[in-house]
Amino acid sequence: MSKVFDFSGDIGFMFQKPKESRPFLSLGSHVDVYFPPSKRSRVNAPFVVSEYPKEQPSIEVLPDECLFEIFRRLGGEERSACASVSKRWLMLLSSICADEICSSVAQTMEPEIVSDCKKADESAKPKEKVESVDLNDEECVDADPQGYLSRCLEGKKASDVRLAAISVGTASRGGLGKLSIRGNASTRRLTDIGLNAVSRGCPSLGVLSLWNTSSVRDEGLSAIATGCRSLQKLDLSHCPGITDKAVIAVAMNCPNLRSVKLESCSNIGDESLKALGRYCPNLESIMVKNCSLVGDQGIAGLFSAAGHILTKGNLQGLNISDVSLAVIGHYGSAMTDLSLVGLHNVSERGFWVMGKGQGLKNLKCLSIISCQGVTDAGLDAIGNGSPGLKVFCLRRCALVSDNGVVSFSRVASSLESIKLDETHRITQFGVFGILASCGGKLKALALSNCLGLKDLNFAFPLSSLCTSLRSLAIHNCPGFGDSGMNVLVRLCPKLTHVDLIGLEGVTDAGLLPLSQRQEAGLVKVNLSGCVNLTDSLVARIASLHGETLEVVNLERVSGITDVSLMSIAANCSVLRELDVSGCRVTNSGVALLSGAGQLSLQVLSLAGCSLVSDKSFPFLKMLGTTLVGLNIQLCHGISSAAINLLLEQMWRCDTFLRCRKIMNRIS
Repeated sequence: MSKVFDFSGDIGFMFQKPKESRPFLSLGSHVDVYFPPSKRSRVNAPFVVSEYPKEQPSIEVLPDECLFEIFRRLGGEERSACASVSKRWLMLLSSICADEICSSVAQTMEPEIVSDCKKADESAKPKEKVESVDLNDEECVDADPQGYLSRCLEGKKASDVRLAAISVGTASRGGLGKLSIRGNASTRRLTDIGLNAVSRGCPSLGVLSLWNTSSVRDEGLSAIATGCRSLQKLDLSHCPGITDKAVIAVAMNCPNLRSVKLESCSNIGDESLKALGRYCPNLESIMVKNCSLVGDQGIAGLFSAAGHILTKGNLQGLNISDVSLAVIGHYGSAMTDLSLVGLHNVSERGFWVMGKGQGLKNLKCLSIISCQGVTDAGLDAIGNGSPGLKVFCLRRCALVSDNGVVSFSRVASSLESIKLDETHRITQFGVFGILASCGGKLKALALSNCLGLKDLNFAFPLSSLCTSLRSLAIHNCPGFGDSGMNVLVRLCPKLTHVDLIGLEGVTDAGLLPLSQRQEAGLVKVNLSGCVNLTDSLVARIASLHGETLEVVNLERVSGITDVSLMSIAANCSVLRELDVSGCRVTNSGVALLSGAGQLSLQVLSLAGCSLVSDKSFPFLKMLGTTLVGLNIQLCHGISSAAINLLLEQMWRCDTFLRCRKIMNRIS
């Protein structure tokens, strides 16, 4: 026995190989267990003698080269089915380029291949946890006008495995046309491998957006450039791993590229812009924002080579100087939309030279924001050099005064819309001067947060009326009072859209001309935050313009009561939207609205109306026949039970109701 068993403390078997124990140990369906007879074992647990080691399915033994040859001979649906077997198969399938697929052979393949693949899936267990991806998942899927699919991946859904699945799955469904990837802190499994898969399986890709994808580098985007030559739009935002090398590859391999957006890409510089201008004959739109390596050489190289085809340009937060604006003014012959934002190194000379370059004659829309170098002289030069300019926006430009905007509106004779925001040197003289010298084409004027707009004691002649103006918007200009508003309304007798927000110094007297004239009917009136207005003004406006009024906003006008609702219900036959949030309206006012037979309200806001209670329920129910939106948030007089009934009976406008219900549950 000493030869058979080793009693030195280690456990030994009669045979070194388990298969040699067949004559002595029963290897049936049960399991044989051996316990040492005497000495205590070093291992307390019993030893289990297994019958045979598990063997992998035979198809898993095939090398990747063999599987590759099999897969490329399958049809689209068969490849999609095989991609669901395992991660290995999925990645192999995603490595097949479109030109490597044997379509003639795929048509003759028998359907049994698919069943064999599924059998292999049932018998094979993956060694690692594989992300579950449904190739036919319709989430974030849409079709563009050309019939291609569109996919959007966000957060943790943006991974190499999912991109590989998209590459394989969309091939049999018309092809992928648009891919948008939005990364965040949970995006950890996205690398160049995923984009490589897309480049091989999605040659029809036309739009690619990469946002906050720090793990994607030049290799992935370069693969897109070589595999997706139909690319037309490229959007890169916060992609520090992408450099000039990849953007140059896109420019050289994608001749159909039409639109490029580069935002906060710290490693993309001048060479990328030069390549885009040199190799992209169809480039129409370019936006470069907060790219620290982009300078005058890049902008000059881009516009000097592609200025005759570029129609839209947006330059924000760049380290460029007067040279770049001079090049734009000389070579931007095709430019129709131009935005210049945060160009702190550009001086007055840059804007002046851009206007004098005579290359912006086709410019239609111009926005200048937070550019401290723009002055009255620069604006005058731009106006003279852009005779076709129609839309102009000026914001946070501290050196522009009344003389600049008046001179600009005079020489830019085609202007139809002017917006001035946070330009504190503009006074009422400048505003009235714009209206008097606009050339009879100005249709919209918007003033926002202009602290220099204060009532002045002067008599402005009313001989030069601006009969073309249709829309007037003044937001949060606290110095505007009755005197200035009275003159302004008289200068514009054909207004149809009046948008006055937060003008606490304006009373009924300031807007009296608005309620007296009859030359044109008001369509939209927004008086939110004008706390000193009363029911008298609303009643006059409703009586005079009731046949044309479609939108009325009286939010936070504390002087508004049921009297205004009575006038609106009696006179406004085409009103679609009404907002009386924060007003002193009651259940009686709601009843008046519901009883107006000619009224067909679609949107009604009663938010914060504390005097509206459960008694308004039958009236709201009557209004619900036409309403598509109802806001009763912060209406503390309406109980949760009434809200539940409204949810049941007014399903067409449940959006605002559910917000109120959720707030009740939280409280």
